Amino acid sequence: MAMRIITVSREFGSGGHTVAQKVADRLGIAYYDKALVEKIAKESGLDEAYVREKSEYASHSNSFLFGLVMNSSSTGGFSVADQIYIAQNNVIKDLAEKERCVILGRCSDYILRDRKDCLNTFIHADKDFRARRIVEQYGERPDSPEKRMKEKDERRKAYYKHYTGRNFGDLQNYHISLDSSVLGIEECVDIIVNAYKNIK
Repeated sequence: MAMRIITVSREFGSGGHTVAQKVADRLGIAYYDKALVEKIAKESGLDEAYVREKSEYASHSNSFLFGLVMNSSSTGGFSVADQIYIAQNNVIKDLAEKERCVILGRCSDYILRDRKDCLNTFIHADKDFRARRIVEQYGERPDSPEKRMKEKDERRKAYYKHYTGRNFGDLQNYHISLDSSVLGIEECVDIIVNAYKNIK
């Protein structure tokens, strides 16, 4: 079966966001990151800014806020974090049914795991490369990107583990795993685009 959907999971600072965007542009298909957050917010009835922060990072076991969110009761007996994930699950499945697209993060590889027309990719990089990109892309001070990188990674891994039961970054979860610090952003884009076009 020809590919219709691409999911892009990534380590923070690896350039996965840029890769996903460029892949969508090259293929002329929809790209969901910010637009996905808007749809999840509408589906869940929660504030968009809150959903943006919590839809990939809710499960940080060392966070006081995480404890409040994950353990609080809400309508239907679900925590706020659970409500976001349920909405996220529904929106991603609906998008996959409706159109060809690239979906960035948010457990989309797991949510769409049973689809045969979905190409799951993972972008990673060495720490020096990621630290440089964090400084360049996000304006982080040169002496502090490692701390931010570690915090983001830990929160993303905890969230993914909580909702999927899998370990974030495990090769078995993806069809393609690419090191952007070795290959470069453009080569990562080329590989994913070629795989998407050629897998039958």
